[in-house]
Amino acid sequence: MSVEINGVYLGELHCQATHQPSGRTLDTDAPTDNGGRGESFSPTDLVATALGTCVLTILGLVAKRHEIDLSGAKVHVTKEMITEPVRRIGKLTTIVTLPENLELDAAMQERLEAAARHCPVHQSLHPDIDAPIKFC
Repeated sequence: MSVEINGVYLGELHCQATHQPSGRTLDTDAPTDNGGRGESFSPTDLVATALGTCVLTILGLVAKRHEIDLSGAKVHVTKEMITEPVRRIGKLTTIVTLPENLELDAAMQERLEAAARHCPVHQSLHPDIDAPIKFC
């Protein structure tokens, strides 16, 4: 399966990407610490966003197979940049909060946690990126 994304540089460190299957667009801007105005997601913010939403999506798929309602589950991703040896993402800390009223046995909790750690985005990250996933 392939999906095409087309991008255009709009000037002033702003870009617009178009998701070909849906036609939806999103804009990016460089972060303020790298010469931008921080008016939108930066490209590295999108990596953090992809990770968080991928984790929730994978959890949703597993929950659906087991007839569990995960509506209201939340994710919080903290992206930390480093500058040495080059500017890049150094750490992506992901915290998943399951709905308070959700009652899971230990096996299902373990299944969900394992699934989160095997989401395609998490598996695609370079091994030098510290990317812990915690559940609370």
